Amino acid sequence: MSQNKLNLSDTTSKRITPDMVGLFFEDINFAADGGLYAELIENRSFEAVKSKGENHNYILREDNLYAWDSNCNKAEKLEISINSAVSGNNPHYLRFTADAAGEGFTNKAYDGISLVKGMKYKISYYAREVNYPEGKITVSVKKAGKTYGSVTVDFDNGKNPPKEWMDTINVVCDTKEWKQYTAELTADDSVQGALFEIALTAAGCVEFDLISMIPEDAVAGVFRKDLFEALKGLKPSFLRFPGGCIVEGTSIQRRYYWKNTVGELKNRKINTNLWGEQGGNTIQAWETQDCHYMQSYGIGFYEYFLLCELLSSDKRICRPLPVLNIGVSCQFRTYEVVPMNAPEFQDYIQDALDLIEFANGPVTSRWGAVRAKMGHPESFNLELVAIGNEQWESGAVDLAPRYKAFEKAIHQVYPEIKCLGTAGPFINHPFHTRAWDFYRDECKKNPKFAFAVDEHYYVEPDWLFDNTDFYDNYSREVAVFAGEYAGHDANLSNSVESALAEAAMMTGMERNGDVVKFASYAPLFNRIGHSQWTPDLIWFDADKVIFTPNYYVQQLFSEYSGTETLELNNQEKELRKNGIYISVVKNGNKKILKVVNRNATEQELELNITGEAQVITLKAKNGMARIPAPTAAVDTSNGQKVIKAGVMSNAKLCELRSVEASTVDTQTVKLDGKILLPAKSFVVIKY
Repeated sequence: MSQNKLNLSDTTSKRITPDMVGLFFEDINFAADGGLYAELIENRSFEAVKSKGENHNYILREDNLYAWDSNCNKAEKLEISINSAVSGNNPHYLRFTADAAGEGFTNKAYDGISLVKGMKYKISYYAREVNYPEGKITVSVKKAGKTYGSVTVDFDNGKNPPKEWMDTINVVCDTKEWKQYTAELTADDSVQGALFEIALTAAGCVEFDLISMIPEDAVAGVFRKDLFEALKGLKPSFLRFPGGCIVEGTSIQRRYYWKNTVGELKNRKINTNLWGEQGGNTIQAWETQDCHYMQSYGIGFYEYFLLCELLSSDKRICRPLPVLNIGVSCQFRTYEVVPMNAPEFQDYIQDALDLIEFANGPVTSRWGAVRAKMGHPESFNLELVAIGNEQWESGAVDLAPRYKAFEKAIHQVYPEIKCLGTAGPFINHPFHTRAWDFYRDECKKNPKFAFAVDEHYYVEPDWLFDNTDFYDNYSREVAVFAGEYAGHDANLSNSVESALAEAAMMTGMERNGDVVKFASYAPLFNRIGHSQWTPDLIWFDADKVIFTPNYYVQQLFSEYSGTETLELNNQEKELRKNGIYISVVKNGNKKILKVVNRNATEQELELNITGEAQVITLKAKNGMARIPAPTAAVDTSNGQKVIKAGVMSNAKLCELRSVEASTVDTQTVKLDGKILLPAKSFVVIKY
């Protein structure tokens, strides 16, 4: 056992932010649709697209009946039409013809419908009569011939009143219109993997669109409760959204356009999801399992802002941090850009200004009125915007002048807004250095030019352990935003080893909290069996949530934050030689020591403090952290850690990369000048 000593000082070193830890949300791994968005129906508006392709080469084709089928082996009775839709933004809808009572159609949902006995579910759909003079609509959830919940809804049969203009010319006709129907279905019993069904109680023909089923416990009627509570438990200081590569899209046409995501649900123009195409670090194929992955925008920019409010706590405010598209598609997937001298480029700048107005503007403004109509007349108090996601200067992308154009336009109208730049996706690359030089040089001329710069790193755990002093010598002229980072072990799994590496790196971030203002692990969510990327902070399926050891690291740094660092006099460097990584902060009259023991053996740490202390310990559940090693889930033949198509299913992939079980134990102890650090552990001591 190594000799480890630490003399804790009462001398403060620097003021730091207690609000460093936040969240990065991107709709990857079914994070939104099929995840945080509580909607249970898949392809509810019949706008599904099948995506196939690889970088710079994609095929998209309509597949409007994806997830839907007849309940009577009469697929021909399901027809897609685009004649006079509920909304022109989503022009497709279903026409269903029943030859007899009880015939209808089903939705497979996301891995099937899950019901909880006694729970109520809000049913909603638009319907329009074609020829259904009598009869009702029955909505049910069924599995293997058994019904687990059902509700029958009256239908507005027959003629609607003629339009006024028709009266003037004595025209009498059926003016059958779309009508929204709502109902409440109560689960008679619990079930998993069931089908959602709509059936007619008589022969006839009816058209349907925007079919929805949401549990009654959905937070704000939008967010899946258990996933929301998982986020709430992190007490985040910010939410970066909506991405990520999602912001850019596989083409300019398929980019994330925030104005399509606000207003009434029926008018939100559904989009493809680039993570349904080849990409990420899991299954690589011309056509992936989740090639129908879409963005319904049930969680749009209004809901992201609302989520920030709901995630705010007595401890801290969760600030919204939207990411702006700067007229560039994903540089990993295409070379398509909007030239700066094109008139369309000014539209992107105007979109940024309009977004700020949507968030903060008075109800008398154009976009403030949209926000108010959606139910939030008060300002969302937007303070931060990120100009670009993960762009870098290249032959195709002129990042620097684009940032300048956005910054100038924003600060001319909204001088109070803090703009964040990007240093690209890799930290060990010349464009990372050039980007930082650009922002720092410009900030010398204009201190408000960039409040912080976003840098990303997905790296081996060893890199994190070896670079805990990464920010020690960073210039303090411009703040750091570690917007996406994670330790990627040999199996790309959520292991205790990767979590400890991240904790070690975060001790360095915390010691340099005067320059590292924001940090967010990425990605946030992973629906088991639908991974495009691992590891991830929170794993889940239809019925449960799995907290990773990496989640607990984020939670502990958030909960036990401080406002000042304490002087260490380079002791952290000596302890690091023995595989011990530390930071010490002060919060009020309390001091908080964070310690990572990387060693596979228990370590004793001598301390010059005594008395009562709260000790929180994160370690492997069985006390013996596994040694991450490649499994059949990993193919490194091309120099990257991925799995090739046909090797195994996504579900099997998730099984092989499953979350390592860990525990967090809290005790009140009396310190007697030393503390034992369990093997492979992260320990927080509040004294």
